[in-house]
Amino acid sequence: MPLDPICKKIVSDSTEYVSDYGGKPYYFCSPECKQKFEVLEKSVIRLKRNLSDKEKISFGKLKRDIIKPGICTLCGACAASCECITIEEGKPKLVGPCKACGVCYYQCPRTITTEEGLIGNIRYAYAAKSAIPELKGQDGGVVTSLLLYALDEGLIDCAVVTGQSKEEPWKPMPMVAKTREEILESGGSIYSHSMTLEALMSAIKQGMNSIAFVGTSCNIDAVTKMQKSSHGLLHLFMRAKVLKLGLFCMDTFSYEGIKAVLESYGILLEDVDAMKIRKGKFEVFLENGETRTFELSEFDEYRSSSCKFCTDLTGENSDISFGGVGSPKGWTTVLARSAMGYEIFKEAVDSGYIEAKELTDNELEKVLNLAKMKKVQMYALHMREKV
Repeated sequence: MPLDPICKKIVSDSTEYVSDYGGKPYYFCSPECKQKFEVLEKSVIRLKRNLSDKEKISFGKLKRDIIKPGICTLCGACAASCECITIEEGKPKLVGPCKACGVCYYQCPRTITTEEGLIGNIRYAYAAKSAIPELKGQDGGVVTSLLLYALDEGLIDCAVVTGQSKEEPWKPMPMVAKTREEILESGGSIYSHSMTLEALMSAIKQGMNSIAFVGTSCNIDAVTKMQKSSHGLLHLFMRAKVLKLGLFCMDTFSYEGIKAVLESYGILLEDVDAMKIRKGKFEVFLENGETRTFELSEFDEYRSSSCKFCTDLTGENSDISFGGVGSPKGWTTVLARSAMGYEIFKEAVDSGYIEAKELTDNELEKVLNLAKMKKVQMYALHMREKV
């Protein structure tokens, strides 16, 4: 005897209250149960139609990202929202044709699909570049331009940034920049960890009251925790306001590792003018104008172990985040998050230090897609370890 899917009562298959869904008949004890079921059915159909206009996501992606790594909660959301999925032997299983509508993936509590879940809270998203003609910087030089504006206007006493060691080219050296020259000297990306927290503590101890702090998500998180901590550091951080400027980060590598790989190809670090990670490639720009491109896999053994477990691409705890993903070539993606971050960025634009335009939906989608890769890479890591 069939079971009413709404009230769970056993009913006769000769009941007049029948509804067809997904080619399968469902039987009900009353018109009320039938109506409730059809309302739910229409909602699912409407959701599938809406998702069909977006990325095609099949059950295979749910299996790869969630089920196989062993992080499925067995809540049954996927089975409840799709008639072709059931739970067997403690796992969701596809028992019918998958139309790649994505409804199972979007209902799963372990997937991350919302904009806020992927890149954190933002007020506005921009594509920006420096409006200072002589400025040379990575991806538009926006961070440097913002720091110069804040320093010129007396909004900050100093900036905690990362420069290069004078003795060992491209070795990261955290520094407290108090002048335009020192800020300009710190321009460009260095793909190795920099212990900028020591420089921040030094700046606070020197009596700096307003500090701009530039760092990747892990360092931004450390500052955020110190600001909120009541265990020994609160008395220091009460003395200073810190503007947190986060840098997009997918990976970092040891300085020694980068040096070893490049030297194996006959490239000396003192001959390197700039480095850039873009579209899965490690690009090296030499001072003689030549560009050399390497597969990121060549640096895998030197990749920081902590990066394997980091899920924050965009520095979600920052006041403003900056990165080369999404924006056109030569521009920087800027995510204004806090009220202070938004105001100081807009003032820098209005004062002629930065040129900015709104990030388009397609450009923001590129950021969201890379952020999604970063969020699920921890699960993928567990998958690789099982192989």
